[in-house]
Amino acid sequence: MNFLLDEVARATLRLAEAGVPSPRTDAEELAAFVHGVRRGELHEVADSDFDALYWECVARRAAREPLQHITGRAYFRYLELQVGPGVFVPRPETEIMVGWAIDTLRAMDVADPLVADLGTGSGAIAISIAQEVPRSRVHAVEFDPDALSWAKRNIDASGHADRITAHQADMRSPPADLDGRLDLVISNPPYVPTAEAALIPPEVANHDPGPALWAGDDGLDAIRDLEAVGRRLLRPGGAMAMEHGDGQGIDIPRLFPEEQGWRDVRNRKDLAHRDRFVVMRRAED
Repeated sequence: MNFLLDEVARATLRLAEAGVPSPRTDAEELAAFVHGVRRGELHEVADSDFDALYWECVARRAAREPLQHITGRAYFRYLELQVGPGVFVPRPETEIMVGWAIDTLRAMDVADPLVADLGTGSGAIAISIAQEVPRSRVHAVEFDPDALSWAKRNIDASGHADRITAHQADMRSPPADLDGRLDLVISNPPYVPTAEAALIPPEVANHDPGPALWAGDDGLDAIRDLEAVGRRLLRPGGAMAMEHGDGQGIDIPRLFPEEQGWRDVRNRKDLAHRDRFVVMRRAED
């Protein structure tokens, strides 16, 4: 074992004692970040090249600062995104919902699909759709100026800025000129019940923006509001997808009733086979 791998083993123990959920992975990710290599190349770092900055990064992670804030990057589907304080860090669970949206858009008989990502945060969803559905045009809506600055940075770096329009607006009141035109609306809205604040890991509670987390007593306030937004934005036959929290899937379908013009309301599962997002369509004329 070389010196760096020995230090990684020590760091793993420190992170485990601090309650970090994935101590070995995070210790290796930090080592790779500091030394400018891939995780699989850590054994190639010469003992003389060890950088003591590594232990500063480990100390920050042990204090439960998000790994992505320390490295300044987050991975989502095929993207490497810039993230940091002031923006919600995208989660792997959301990738499944985005995959459903991409498949749905590809199956539509629409030459240039028009999409809105409500509450875009880092821009992960909007950029993924623009990248994987090449003729799509995506409107990325975000109210918080700090989060929007991260989204714009990622959009500009993506190579797809010509097809992504960023709007500073509340997800509940996107631009009126989109009304009735959209083929797909997608959102990872706030859905954490305020009563569960004490149960949230410190990486989330202390670092993700509050407006991206909390959604009333039952966590469904934003989703209730987005029902009316989706009804306003979607064309007949258009589709909608929204992420939700554990245990909320049973309550959401009733918020999108047939008498309001919704069809095919279904829960979809994440990688852990738990209900994670709900999908639906606007009725055809």
